[in-house]
Amino acid sequence: MDKIRDIFELVKSRGVKMVDLRFMDFPGLWQHLTIPVGRLTAESFEEGFGFDGSSIRGWRQINESDMIVRPDASTAVVDPFRAESTLILFCDIIDPATMTPYTKCPRTLARKAEEYMKSIGVADKAYFGPESEFFVFDDVRYHQDQHSGFYSVDSNEGHWNTGRDEKPNLGYKPRYKEGYFPVPPADSLMDMRTEMSLILEMMGMTVEVHHHEVATGGQSEIGIQYDTLLRQADNLMLFKYVIKNVAHRHNKTATFMPKPIFGDNGSGMHTHQSLWKNDKPVFPGDRYAGLSETALYYIGGLLKHSHALCAFTNPTTNSYKRLVPGYEAPTRLAYSQSNRSAAIRIPGYSSSPKAKRVEFRVPDSSSNPYLAFAAMLMAGLDGIQNKIHPGDPLDKNMYDLSPEELVNVRETPATLAEALTALENDQDFLYKGGVFTEDVVDTWIWYKRDREVDALRLRPHPWEFELYFDI
Repeated sequence: MDKIRDIFELVKSRGVKMVDLRFMDFPGLWQHLTIPVGRLTAESFEEGFGFDGSSIRGWRQINESDMIVRPDASTAVVDPFRAESTLILFCDIIDPATMTPYTKCPRTLARKAEEYMKSIGVADKAYFGPESEFFVFDDVRYHQDQHSGFYSVDSNEGHWNTGRDEKPNLGYKPRYKEGYFPVPPADSLMDMRTEMSLILEMMGMTVEVHHHEVATGGQSEIGIQYDTLLRQADNLMLFKYVIKNVAHRHNKTATFMPKPIFGDNGSGMHTHQSLWKNDKPVFPGDRYAGLSETALYYIGGLLKHSHALCAFTNPTTNSYKRLVPGYEAPTRLAYSQSNRSAAIRIPGYSSSPKAKRVEFRVPDSSSNPYLAFAAMLMAGLDGIQNKIHPGDPLDKNMYDLSPEELVNVRETPATLAEALTALENDQDFLYKGGVFTEDVVDTWIWYKRDREVDALRLRPHPWEFELYFDI
């Protein structure tokens, strides 16, 4: 009740007029419905609000579409972008027939993963620290119909614009793969990222760093401090919301699409992970890179289930334009200390046991963070429970290894279709504790195949005209 009381005090002190109830659809897009503040009562946090869920992607059909959205009192934050004072509340989805959590609600699934971890006694906290990269563009256009299709993105700092007549063109456009990280004026987005960072901090997150990323054309990163699984997934949704709305405020557009530019780096979401029990870190020890045996087993679980994990951590067809062996993304499924060519890196910045963690470098921000974080945790826990050792580390630059040296090193899937097939063949680890359910996994595979893989496969690609029109 204290948190509910705090909400009504916040409503009064900030003159809140509207309440925005936010929830996740299945693929990972934030949804909302807005009510006048007078409709919010103490009972609302138990009874929730009814709504029509028939049009939410991946959910129910129209003949069973009644749903309840129940606000979580611990998530209240004032929206800094709305004209009238508006309170944001994260919500869980409730099945009105049983008044129990809906199995396809991503927040519910993430919460179940945390509860399962506690129930098996391995840890009581799982911390996640995603490094979510993004592009800020000045213009984006795309179109597809039965007889035509194109896309075009543009950035004032894109190196492709060095010859454009800008009356005058002042240069200072980062070269391809050289955006990491020259000072302004080459970095044209510093002030905008600072504005984003200050708003993130105002909304309760701790910003650790911001900088231009490797690619030309506005690629950026803002690093936020780690948090527990569910809370960090919530944070990441607020993070995306702030980035997109600040860019929009400046008449620009931000995207977390993994590979919007050909021939330059894509945007990943390297995800740092650690387990704690009784306020003590579980991962430090006397094994390789100062890790404990438990941490090695966690790595073993991530590596064993990595192909199936990609269906959640890299869940778009565009994700696999970034995951190309030998280019910028870490596709080699090995682990190593301070080695960014490995899929799993053990950071070496600090000798403090509290800083000991593993970094899974494969994911990208097109993922639904609730599902992606939960799936990674379940894979790691499976590794611990079954003592899956990851084998020897690979302390070499994997981009420079010969085919003979890489013969026993697995690669990430080459396509989303391959990742979905892997998930079909490797899903039991997700079902432990009832965290994921068959309807969740089956719907995910169906949706991704039908709405994305097959939809793309059926359409001619512009490059095919370059290759084949005169055949």
